[in-house]
Amino acid sequence: MATRAFRTVLATAALALSTSAVAAADGAVNIYSARHYPQDEKLFSEFTERTGIEVNTLSGGSDALIQRIKTEGRNTPADVLVTVDAGRLWRAEQAGILSNVNSERLSERLPASVRHPEGAWFGFSRRMRLIFYSKEHYDAPPVTTYEGLADDKLAGEVCIRSSGNVYNQSLLASLIAHHGAEKAETWAAGVVDNFAREPQGGDTDQIAGVAAGVCGVAVANHYYYLRMLEKNPDLAEKVGVIFPNQDGRGVHANVSGAAVVKHGPNRQNAVRFLAFLASDFAQRYFPAGNNEYPVVADAGITEDLEAFKELGSVKIDDVNVALYGEHQPQAQKIFDRVGWK
Repeated sequence: MATRAFRTVLATAALALSTSAVAAADGAVNIYSARHYPQDEKLFSEFTERTGIEVNTLSGGSDALIQRIKTEGRNTPADVLVTVDAGRLWRAEQAGILSNVNSERLSERLPASVRHPEGAWFGFSRRMRLIFYSKEHYDAPPVTTYEGLADDKLAGEVCIRSSGNVYNQSLLASLIAHHGAEKAETWAAGVVDNFAREPQGGDTDQIAGVAAGVCGVAVANHYYYLRMLEKNPDLAEKVGVIFPNQDGRGVHANVSGAAVVKHGPNRQNAVRFLAFLASDFAQRYFPAGNNEYPVVADAGITEDLEAFKELGSVKIDDVNVALYGEHQPQAQKIFDRVGWK
């Protein structure tokens, strides 16, 4: 196999693993990845076929991988970090482990909104944060915007994850970017007032709460609904989908992305790998692992997304996603002040 998985990081406790198995080698690129999809093997094999560069991978949680690279310092074997959410990419940037890349190909292929302004990291697929509603409770969508989640007509109706969830931190950060901190805090307080229950569980639990009648509306990433649609269509049938802010700025979309590690031993190969992720081939496989949307226009989408697209137009907010990380600390302070646990 062209791809060699050299170790698996399962938790922070695994950070003391030896790095001897991934010593720098000519013709190789070492990837620390928070992704865990079978389609990635096809990506890595194709990259090796095209370039002759062997791909070595280490899998783990985003925060654990960031901490590992930081701990390894100048001796890290990692050339590329792959992770999800601009908030986590920002954390890696703040940890001082990334190296800016100036690539004409990446600038040409990727929209400015999914690229760090100075090239610290790049987004290669999009994940939309949507609103879901109970078809049994409502004859029509009760809101059409994220701002509407704070409307007092939804008192006791909203299910959403905790403030510690990076997806929600990025969503609030986007509202700070658009409306300013004061209005964003008013919104967050309004959502708390509308909670159907204390935040609990993951995104799937929020959608399931709508289907079970626990709440009237919920917020979750789009692919969690697609998983429910595949595994439990009877449950999904009870849930309506809202693509928010289609008459305005567009739906909030985050990214899965990658970056070149500052002290990686194979920088040139790392840059080539990032450029490959912007190719038409990679733009079909990289998003498909999680039914995400490609960032390159006309790259094509999965069959599931083709069907999902019929549920609503997809106008996407074009604010630079780097702001999600920049405003993340302020977002967390707002969450704490309004009592969003």
